[in-house]
Amino acid sequence: MAQETIKVQDKYTAHNKGKYFVSWGGNRDSYTKSNINFRGDDYDFTIYDVTAHDKPKGWHVDYVNPGRMTIPQTNFRAGYFIDDHYSISVGWDHMKYVIYQYKAVDINGYYPNPGTYDETLPNNQVLLTEKFLTFEHTDGLNYVNTEFSRFDDVSKYIGINNTDKLQINLTEGVGAGFLFPKTNTKLLGKDRHDDFHVSGYGVSLKAGINVTFLKHFYVQGELKGGYINMPDIRTTKDPADRASQEFFFFQRIIAFGGIFKI
Repeated sequence: MAQETIKVQDKYTAHNKGKYFVSWGGNRDSYTKSNINFRGDDYDFTIYDVTAHDKPKGWHVDYVNPGRMTIPQTNFRAGYFIDDHYSISVGWDHMKYVIYQYKAVDINGYYPNPGTYDETLPNNQVLLTEKFLTFEHTDGLNYVNTEFSRFDDVSKYIGINNTDKLQINLTEGVGAGFLFPKTNTKLLGKDRHDDFHVSGYGVSLKAGINVTFLKHFYVQGELKGGYINMPDIRTTKDPADRASQEFFFFQRIIAFGGIFKI
C-alpha cells in the first residue's frame, strides 16, 4: 500500500515575493548645525552653525483626518516585494525644520541697512531677530525618496510559531531622493515666497522592527538618518533671492500599514 503524501500548505506570511504594502505614520526629527547662505541682488551673506528644531503636534486627530493629515510631521510609503527579502518603495517624509530665534551666530558677507533689524552684535555676529530673519521649512521639509530595503523574519528566535497571527521582522534600507520644501522665510523685511520648490537632494539609511499581525496589518518603528543638501531654496517673491544649506538629519518614525497581494 502506497504511503500517502500530505502536503503542508505554507503560511501566508512564509513568503513576501509579489506582495504590496502601504503605510502612514508620524515622526520626530533632529538636525545638525547648518551654515546657511542668503543671496540676492544687493546682499550675499552666510550665517554659521545655525541650530534648528522640528515642530511636533503630538498625538492628534489630524494624523487621521483626511482634510488635515498632511499638516503634522508624517510619513507615507508604498512598495513592492521583488522577492521574499527585498522590497522597493517610494515615500514622502514630511519633516519640519525651524531655526531657533534670538540666537547669536557668526556672519560673513553684506546686506543693506545693517543695524536696522536689532540684529548687530560685536565680533562679526548677529542676533537672529524676527525683524532680521525667520527661516523654516514647515510645510514642510519634504523628502521624496525611493528606498531599497531588506526584511528578515525573526519570529522563530523568540518562540513565535504561527506567523499568520503574529510575525516579527527586522528591516534595513537605503534611500535617495529630492527635497521639495515649502519654505517660510522672512528676510530683511521682504515678502515671503512660501511655495513648493525643488531645492536639492537627500540620501538616507534606516533600520527598524516590523510587527505584522493577522497576515495583513503591521506597525513599524524605524530609526532613519541621512544627509540633505539644498543649494536652491526660494526665500522671497523676488526670483533672484535664494538660500542654500546642508545638514544631517535623524528621524524616529512610527507607521501603521497593510501588506497584501493583488
